[in-house]
Amino acid sequence: MAAKVNYDDVEVGTELPAASFQVTRAKLVMYAGASGDFNIIHWNERTAKAVGLPDVIAHGMFTMAEAGRVVTDWVGDPGAVVEYGVRFSSPVPVPDDDTGTTLEVAGRVEEKLDDRRVTVALEARALDSTVLSKARAVVQLA
Repeated sequence: MAAKVNYDDVEVGTELPAASFQVTRAKLVMYAGASGDFNIIHWNERTAKAVGLPDVIAHGMFTMAEAGRVVTDWVGDPGAVVEYGVRFSSPVPVPDDDTGTTLEVAGRVEEKLDDRRVTVALEARALDSTVLSKARAVVQLA
């Protein structure tokens, strides 16, 4: 699948469609099973609070993956993402209810590079906190 976004149609400042992702305890359990990361702070509230966390927290890599979906959905081809990195700046607490926590992600083209690539900056927030900082992806466009 080739990238659906054309380099010539993109300018610095182009905004990617923002997205909201519900993070629930059920999704954390599914992610733990898929990733093999069964750290107790991602499923046991008593332990999470005992180590100073506000509640069970989402896996950092789960949060990073959800944020990355904004880029892959925009470009249309996950293989077009040639580089992706973040810093985890705040945990994503996930209450034990049917709603969970909403992760809000927005992105914009920050720079046009050589070879039809662009740098995309992402902003990810949950519960009025920035949860990922320095979130950047380099994307190969058509």
